[in-house]
Amino acid sequence: MSYLIKDTTKEEREQIVRESLGNIDANCDGCMAGLAEMYDDYIEGKKELREINMEFQARYVKDDDMEYRGGHSCVM
Repeated sequence: MSYLIKDTTKEEREQIVRESLGNIDANCDGCMAGLAEMYDDYIEGKKELREINMEFQARYVKDDDMEYRGGHSCVM
């Protein structure tokens, strides 16, 4: 199965994201909802999954390289 925008409908992309993330409605801290929103551009057909994941990874690596004082915490 292809996950490319050109090969899927909006409904199929919604299902792909929902299945990939699991039950995003049963979260207690709000972080999963933020993660689900990250894939809105894929669902809307604006960006491929690969692009979104690469952007996320680039932010994570950049933030990970920075020196922090104190612990990491969810911003939600």
